[in-house]
Amino acid sequence: MKKFPFLLILIILITSCKEKSQAVKITESKKPNIILIMSDDQGWGDLSFSGNSNLKTPNIDALATNGVSFENFYVQPVCSPTRAELLTGRYATRSGVYSTSEGGERMNIDETTLAEVLKQAGYRTAAYGKWHNGMQPPYHPNARGFDDYYGFTSGHWGNYFSPMLEHNGKIVKGEGFLVDDLTNHGIQFIEKNKESPFFLYLPYNTPHGPMQVPDAYWKNFKDKDLKMKYHGDEKEDENYSKAALAMVENIDYNVGRLSETLKDLDLEQNTIIIYLSDNGPNGYRWNGGMKGKKGSTDEGGVRTPFFMQWKGTIPSGTKINTIAGAIDLLPTLTTLTGSEYASSKPLDGIDLSSLIFDNTKKMADRIIINHWSNKTSIRTQNYRLDHKNKLFDMINDHGQTADISSINKQLTDSLIKLKSNWLSETLNLTAETDNRAITLGHPDYVYTQIPARDGIPHGNIKRSNRWPNCSFFTNWKSTEDFITWDVEVLVNGTFEVELYYTMKPENSGFKIELHHGNQSLSSKISEPHDPPLTGMENDRVIRTQSYVKDFKPQILGTIDLKKGRSLLTLKANEIVGGNGIDVRLLMFKRVE
Repeated sequence: MKKFPFLLILIILITSCKEKSQAVKITESKKPNIILIMSDDQGWGDLSFSGNSNLKTPNIDALATNGVSFENFYVQPVCSPTRAELLTGRYATRSGVYSTSEGGERMNIDETTLAEVLKQAGYRTAAYGKWHNGMQPPYHPNARGFDDYYGFTSGHWGNYFSPMLEHNGKIVKGEGFLVDDLTNHGIQFIEKNKESPFFLYLPYNTPHGPMQVPDAYWKNFKDKDLKMKYHGDEKEDENYSKAALAMVENIDYNVGRLSETLKDLDLEQNTIIIYLSDNGPNGYRWNGGMKGKKGSTDEGGVRTPFFMQWKGTIPSGTKINTIAGAIDLLPTLTTLTGSEYASSKPLDGIDLSSLIFDNTKKMADRIIINHWSNKTSIRTQNYRLDHKNKLFDMINDHGQTADISSINKQLTDSLIKLKSNWLSETLNLTAETDNRAITLGHPDYVYTQIPARDGIPHGNIKRSNRWPNCSFFTNWKSTEDFITWDVEVLVNGTFEVELYYTMKPENSGFKIELHHGNQSLSSKISEPHDPPLTGMENDRVIRTQSYVKDFKPQILGTIDLKKGRSLLTLKANEIVGGNGIDVRLLMFKRVE
């Protein structure tokens, strides 16, 4: 068990390279606030701070110039693992995260999160944005230490303009462009909690696809000639790059709004602001000549910007070349806030606070491991061993063009052995070995969503898109067709069940039955609701994700569920007109 006593210690503050360092005592009344901003699918190169002249990001860049920039900061190749590591300080392979959907995105419930640590220390906590580490309690953000949550818990969403979202489990409708909306909630949270320490986590959803961005940002890129382009042989989709960069400029605008809010409330000196991305760029575009993009364990797929500003405390303009990663966030912030981390699980991350205040400090040699889709690479301070066990000099060869393993056999062999040992030690779950069910009816929470994303279609029923996260079920043709979910009811309870559906007028009178174990509920869908597919009207690039519809909620009735694991089955007892309904989700509301 590792504990960090509250900071009644002296933190050395270097006010400038020409001035003497001075000591600042952080007392109980001055616990710093934390704003943690994470973009989605933004590459290291998608900032003007990184030297990209294709876009302007003055507000994000200011966090680096007014604070510290880690030049070699690493995350995982895709969304869910990075988010889990950031929150737990442990490699995602340890915590049960092996996929980005269908349950594999969930952190095991015995993991301790940064939000739980800070909440225990007296912080107000909120998360607004893309969660992507579990939907149903106890995996839901409200069950992982966040007092307030607004956004979507899946891996991607089908519409960024006033979409269907949730607020603490309850379905709501967003207001305006999603990143702007999330920032509005963040600002309201800051204003509400300005007198007490707060932790605000803003996992933005862009520039992840679908590539939607307001006209005000798109017009700056639509006809722009991109001067800095992808260096490799793979073809760059310049329209896609333009959309991604426009989305980043929108993020920059919102980072500026947050910074202005802190100034207006006189909170800037007592607030730590952190900015990073969750993986490499979601397309081939300029990224400093590095090899790889999102999904790759090569440098370009896992190196991200990482800036931390704490005005008046962290020396401005500091650059740190020492390798670091998302796993280091929890131990570092635990120290900076004087909180206690109490868990039986050892951390993989290290405390970077001493390095932040003295970038000349010599840190112990370490490695950072990147893993995804059966590919594993290792980053040392100077080298990267890739998933094929090729070795590269990362000081002089960021593009990983020259394999030097044959002339560095001893180092290569030792890293291969480390990789093998790490996989044996940490790779706990796979799709084949994961036996965790979908949880329903946690006694501490009112709502449980059971979405199409987590279901399995049978018969003629099809998913609207190969990527499950924002998909729905369609093509219900027969009473032999049905949908199942592997559900574990956590405690006995009575639940009101609401179905989100669409149905053509000629199919009115669809009779439906829901059952789990020996418990069942029957109902009839009489009111037609046949909206068109939407999303394409806002897309700047043809999407790969599912289009969406305006699904209508209907209460099916109440059902008494008994504790235990069984298939939750939705089936038709009667189909009118040869077609059934399209299904987006079931919402269970505890009503005792």
